[in-house]
Amino acid sequence: LFGHVQGAFTGADKSRKGLVEEASGGTLFLDEIGDLTIDMQVKLLRLLQEREYTPVGSDVVKLTDTRIVAATNKSLLELSEKQSFRKDLFYRLKTHHIHIPPLCERLDDIPLLLDHFLKESAMELKRKAPSYPPELITLLQTYNFPGNIRELRAMVFDALSNHKSMMLSMETFRNK
Repeated sequence: LFGHVQGAFTGADKSRKGLVEEASGGTLFLDEIGDLTIDMQVKLLRLLQEREYTPVGSDVVKLTDTRIVAATNKSLLELSEKQSFRKDLFYRLKTHHIHIPPLCERLDDIPLLLDHFLKESAMELKRKAPSYPPELITLLQTYNFPGNIRELRAMVFDALSNHKSMMLSMETFRNK
């Protein structure tokens, strides 16, 4: 995340920029921050508050103009109450909070997402996106998607990779 200087550890034969420096002037997305260790939380808090970080093995503090966007599927409030997530970091992150409900609470999004993932998969597989029976939407809306949107994307990719006719088969989706 913060990079390292040459000689910082065995195998560090040259200095390396970290993700923070690479994202300078832009945005760095940190996923699953609810899993960070307390030590990393301290470093992230300093980065957010002071815009400062120190590469591994260096005594020189660097400044950044990187925007940080963080995500987690855990309740940071609950983690902070259990003292496994720093409250000061929780409140710093909560400054701009966007709650995106899980897919099972946004069933009306399924048709749009299905179309999007079909186009995306078709492009990646260099195929034409097939049509699908209207009942497929109903079938998908009855599923709870424990893997959330990533699961739907994987299901669509799998269905398209096994697809043989003009109409997408519902069998692939029934077997999930």
